[in-house]
Amino acid sequence: MALDRDQIARFIEDGFVRLPAVFSRAAARRCLDIMWPDTGCAPDDAATWRRPLVRLPGYDIEPFRAIARMPALERAFDQLVGPHRWTRKSGLGPIAVRFPHPDPPDDDYWHFEGSYLPEGWTGHSFTNYRSRARALFMLVLFTDVTEADAPTRIRVGSHAAVPGRLLRYGEDGIDATRIGETGVLADTAAAPVVEATGHAGDVYLCHPFLIHAAQAHRGGTPRFMATPTLEPAVPLLDRATLFPVERAIRLALGARTR
Repeated sequence: MALDRDQIARFIEDGFVRLPAVFSRAAARRCLDIMWPDTGCAPDDAATWRRPLVRLPGYDIEPFRAIARMPALERAFDQLVGPHRWTRKSGLGPIAVRFPHPDPPDDDYWHFEGSYLPEGWTGHSFTNYRSRARALFMLVLFTDVTEADAPTRIRVGSHAAVPGRLLRYGEDGIDATRIGETGVLADTAAAPVVEATGHAGDVYLCHPFLIHAAQAHRGGTPRFMATPTLEPAVPLLDRATLFPVERAIRLALGARTR
């Protein structure tokens, strides 16, 4: 099913849209069977859950490949980024596994994502006002996620504050870890916060500038989530016809990039 006009409008205004049941629970279970051994933990022994966060590499195998190619996702990519304007990936990128744990995770802070490394740069990734090299990022749920299960926190509409603040850094952009000096966090401090809860098989499609944060797991069941990105096939804002991800940037910039 395609996104309707209201969903597209909410994506432009809020910076994200949730697609329910993109893939089946059976497919999610098959993925979990592959991932659990790589965590070094046992699913039925909480004594082995010694860290709040375990990061797993991407899996470029089935059934992860099939999930990345789901028609519902690709239709949404066409609607939000544009047909033939995004680059297909065969896997789902890195996996964040969050465990119930008394210690906080090391990524419990507000941020936007970097998307590229300048030539010769070996530090953190950069981003610029047109979101070079990233058209979307995603939250792919392999387990049910309630308010207690460390759902990603989202500042609603925060993506609109980012392009104008990044404009002064030009095409070269800025190291994404320097978000504090941009003023974006202060600009969005009062934004409503929602949590990316849902069911196994749900996928959140997020604007590349959406400000978000992890949080501690207070539930009882480990949470598995992939965070793939979608790369543009052509630079954003480089064509006269703009799709929703670009329209959100253009609206945020106003007349300054015309």
